[in-house]
Amino acid sequence: MNSNNNKKRPLIYYYAMAMLIILVINTVIVPTFFSPKVNDVSYGSFLQMVDDGKFSKVEITDKRIAALGKGENEKEIYVTGRVEDPQLVDRLIKSKVEFSQVVPKEQSPIVSFFTNWILPILIFFGLGQLFMYFMGKRMGGNAMTFGKSNAKVYVEAQTGKSFADVAGQDEAKEALMELVDFLHNPGKYKDIGANMPKGALLVGPPGTGKTLLAKAVAGEAKVPFFSISGSEFVEMFVGMGAARVRDLFKQAQEKAPCIVFIDEIDAIGKRRDNGQFGGNDEREQTLNQLLSEMDGFDGSKGVVILAATNRPESLDKALLRPGRFDRRIPVELPDLHGRAAILKVHARNVKMAENIDYLALARATAGASGAELANIINEGALRAVKLHRGIVEQADLEESIEVVIAGYQRKGAVISPEEKRVIAYHEIGHALVAAMQKNSAPVHKITIIPRTNGALGYTMQINDNDSVLMKKEELFNKIVTITGGRSAEELVFGSITSGAANDIEQATKIARSMVTRLGMTEEFDMMATEVVTNQYLGGDTSLACSQETAGRIDAKVLEIIKSAHEQARSILRANRDKLDVLASFLLEKETITGEQFMALLRQEEAAIEGSAAIAGQAEKQA
Repeated sequence: MNSNNNKKRPLIYYYAMAMLIILVINTVIVPTFFSPKVNDVSYGSFLQMVDDGKFSKVEITDKRIAALGKGENEKEIYVTGRVEDPQLVDRLIKSKVEFSQVVPKEQSPIVSFFTNWILPILIFFGLGQLFMYFMGKRMGGNAMTFGKSNAKVYVEAQTGKSFADVAGQDEAKEALMELVDFLHNPGKYKDIGANMPKGALLVGPPGTGKTLLAKAVAGEAKVPFFSISGSEFVEMFVGMGAARVRDLFKQAQEKAPCIVFIDEIDAIGKRRDNGQFGGNDEREQTLNQLLSEMDGFDGSKGVVILAATNRPESLDKALLRPGRFDRRIPVELPDLHGRAAILKVHARNVKMAENIDYLALARATAGASGAELANIINEGALRAVKLHRGIVEQADLEESIEVVIAGYQRKGAVISPEEKRVIAYHEIGHALVAAMQKNSAPVHKITIIPRTNGALGYTMQINDNDSVLMKKEELFNKIVTITGGRSAEELVFGSITSGAANDIEQATKIARSMVTRLGMTEEFDMMATEVVTNQYLGGDTSLACSQETAGRIDAKVLEIIKSAHEQARSILRANRDKLDVLASFLLEKETITGEQFMALLRQEEAAIEGSAAIAGQAEKQA
């Protein structure tokens, strides 16, 4: 290692270099380029130049005579020795030369020292500071504060958050309450000999409230709160991240009891690569320093380390062992009642109508995170302002849900009548297949108004309750419902369109998960042939089987989709009359509710049954 090269030069070294540069400037450059040119001449030559009118001003002193040139020589000074000459004055008057000072007086020593030394030093220092400032901005911080952590420090009770601001995460709050109790009453834990966990890792999808929970813990405990992102430790200079970790823990020890929160810890806590090509030495040094600091500090002083990540599988195992991050607290997506509670929390500072049904809104937002629910409330408020109302109503929030899910309405979109008819049959195909099956979610809304996310229409289904488990029959029926749109196009128009692209993607995804991960086929039984990676970031999958098995999986997935597609076609053939009536109604209204859809469907069923009964009586009479 080049240890000598890595040693930092002392600051006095740079100041000495600056002084040397200033000395060269004052002794060589300034006299050479900036001082006026002085010419020594004889007295005779001086008199001749006076007679020739080559001077504009003359100064006569006890020892010398100095003259300022005229015309082309106005920037030159001519100097000669003083001679007792009574006729000199007459010569000067005759030549019209002014008797005034032409040679600048010598500056005072103080002024000269300031202009020649102090002022250049200040200029150099200012330029250096400006340079370091801009360098610091490009490097993501102040370049002069080497090793200083950029943690935001919230003093006691200034996070502005408490557990009352957190809803839908009762299990996580319960787990964190022990930490709060420890910070309030550490004595009772010491008496029994218990050691509180040094650290707790908050794990969950983005937007579920991990950072909010950490701030709420600090607000409840009424202790200082250090907040820093994992990416702020990583710099372009090797060793700066480790220095910032040391500084952070030093500050925490000084302000104990306190809470240190590291957001997105996976930025520095990724699994080490065992020296393989492509490693990040700076990140690994930072991680090693973090591990060392967590081992070294005394948790009994009341320093609690909280961290958050949505990629727990990528963290180094040494970071998760007991004695470091002892607890792993899941912060999952909220359930039905959790979503209703979150909506109420975010609605506290918004003027809401009294008849808002938060439970209905929660049913319509299955799978939404806390951040998305907050956005729904805000979108509803914006819509109310747009419509010149001073209060948010149920319709505003329902529309905001659709905005978040499908985007804004494209009311100005130009769609031909034929295409509009195809879209209407497509959406009714989904809804009718869903209504004719068991174990399907009820239809909530059907529309053929295009949306900004590319959807030309959609059918919304809402379950009354969140399902924890999904039966094989339910998943298959879901695929049948998804294929209902394409089936309606085939049945009515005898051709297919590109409008089923998203349906195809969803059906394939569900069918593949049934085969590879859920063990819902006899052929593969309970064998997992696919592995889920990044569980909280989209749930990407990768095959864990041979090429031969992969081919058999594809064949089985195709078999499931084909079977579902055929079942959807059979349902629509058996209910062709209802399909035509419902599609015509949707084409006329453009948007219908689930209640309108079911009422019209029951009306058609009653009419068909009545016609069948009349036909049966007529046959009997005949």
